[in-house]
Amino acid sequence: MSILKLKPSCKDYLWGGHRLVEEYKKEYSGEVLAETWELSCHPAGPSYVDNGPYKGKTLQEYINQEGKQVLGKNCRRFRDFPILAKFIDARDNLSIQVHPDNRYALQNEGQYGKTEMWYVMEAGENSYLYYGFQREISREEFAERIQSDTLLEVLHAVPVQKGDVLFIESGTIHAIGKDILIAEIQQNSNVTYRVYDYGRVGKDGRKRDLHIEKALAVTNRVPIFKSKSSYPHVADCDYFTVDKLNLDGIMMGRMEGNVTDRSFVSLLFLDGEGRITCKGEQLDYKKGDSFFLSAGSGAYEIAGKCDVLITTIREKAGSVRVGVWMGGDQTQIGLVDDHQKILAAKTFATHAEQGADAMIGETAKEILALLEQEEIPMDRCAGVGVGIAGTVDRRRGIVRYSNNIRWKEVDLTRKLSDYLPVPVRAANDADCTALGEALVGAGRDYQDVVMLTLGAGVGGGVILDGRIYDGRGMGGMELGHMVIVEEGEMCTCKRKGCLEAYVSETALEKRTKKVFGAALPLSELLAMALAGDKRAREVLDDYVKKLGTGLVNIVNIFRPQLILLGGGISRLGRERERLILEPLRAAIRENSFGGESGEIPELEVAALGRAASVIGAASILTS
Repeated sequence: MSILKLKPSCKDYLWGGHRLVEEYKKEYSGEVLAETWELSCHPAGPSYVDNGPYKGKTLQEYINQEGKQVLGKNCRRFRDFPILAKFIDARDNLSIQVHPDNRYALQNEGQYGKTEMWYVMEAGENSYLYYGFQREISREEFAERIQSDTLLEVLHAVPVQKGDVLFIESGTIHAIGKDILIAEIQQNSNVTYRVYDYGRVGKDGRKRDLHIEKALAVTNRVPIFKSKSSYPHVADCDYFTVDKLNLDGIMMGRMEGNVTDRSFVSLLFLDGEGRITCKGEQLDYKKGDSFFLSAGSGAYEIAGKCDVLITTIREKAGSVRVGVWMGGDQTQIGLVDDHQKILAAKTFATHAEQGADAMIGETAKEILALLEQEEIPMDRCAGVGVGIAGTVDRRRGIVRYSNNIRWKEVDLTRKLSDYLPVPVRAANDADCTALGEALVGAGRDYQDVVMLTLGAGVGGGVILDGRIYDGRGMGGMELGHMVIVEEGEMCTCKRKGCLEAYVSETALEKRTKKVFGAALPLSELLAMALAGDKRAREVLDDYVKKLGTGLVNIVNIFRPQLILLGGGISRLGRERERLILEPLRAAIRENSFGGESGEIPELEVAALGRAASVIGAASILTS
């Protein structure tokens, strides 16, 4: 199935009109139809397949069933379906609003920001849009004018007519004026910060909410100038490319195109009627119809008389970074984009027995192969970041000592740079993991995060003010080697009483073997405790008590906003809450200096697994 005819979700906002029903024959029984979401996988308004075996299913359900290859290779950099296409009928003025960029939206709203373009389909004689400021204004003036209802005085009112195109980048204050019909292509986001709304009330009789503080944080307060034409396209950016096709049915009555494996094609018909043909399928179109052509469908033809917007997703012009996690048994590499998304990854065996030079050469070879596989030229590679267990001089890129792979005084960045003509950085792997979780994982809403990874050993990473904190850059915070029991159990570092000697997986297996005659992982010990095994409960309680002591020390030293636990504990089910996490939270509240009168951090488990290490390693290039 190559051609999907789509049926939209409908929105009845108070400023909407009637043209989408009367002129574009949209099926809707309400009094006001403001928007139709014609191409959408957004949960707030999905579009539905209206033909073939998927009829009645959402577009997202079709993608889930057929696989993401129907979107094309250029879409792999996006976490979600990349765009949303709408018809908007503004009978009245829309609110003055602004959309955040990706970074702010992901941190604060859990979805992408919003860059968009408008194509004016119809406009009244004196219609206009608000588009940026007339002049640069300060944050203080911006806030004051919102408060005093004088904001409109400094906004740029742009007269428009049919066929006009405006590109609205995130951070641009804007509004559609009354008596305008628009086709909008945008990022797949519904994040809007309302700044001014003419004092209108909603269906509940109350004034609609404004989002002043968020708007102040994200708005670009300078005039917007169209820097260059997007020729030969109507609009072109990293999120979408839009072309306008006009067939007059006489001199030009057909257009042939090709749907490659790089991107799907969206067809949004503004006017006319005719037929679409692709891969032996034929479907009629009319004014207001929306179609989705799956990536890789091949040659297609539009015949008839029409105006249509053709939207595709091009290859991102921006850079990628390579993240490397180098472990004792395995090495993982990943290509990471500006959205902190892993575009492609590969895992291979770490051959520590070959020595540092051979390992570094093999890693470089695998990086080059992955870049070639993904068709990413070297000039788009911004650099390579490597996370490695042990003592790492982050500023000089030297691995002082790594027990896992038996390295001493290895100039990792220099040796890897001999193979790769890009910047190379190195850091402790626990620091990288913590940074990855802080950026896009369980810690993405916090600036100060401490992560404790409970694996074969106990690693620790500290993120303060959004950046790795490692003292003088000599290998990270070895939190697993804080002493919690004087003259206690022997640790792998040859000292006694370290946290690692009690709460690592190795230590737990040693303890359970002594008690039960067999080494047990934390998951099995937890299951036994839940089933009522008294000995298991005693071992688990002691484990939690020792871990709680370590966490209290961390709180007293760093006072983070959030503590994350990674490793095997993050893979346990809900049962971990009652027997592990809740007692740990109680220990932090009761035993941290100042108690509940102080700043008590949140305690959660990590979310990303090994991906956090790769993303964090790639991110040390900019941290």
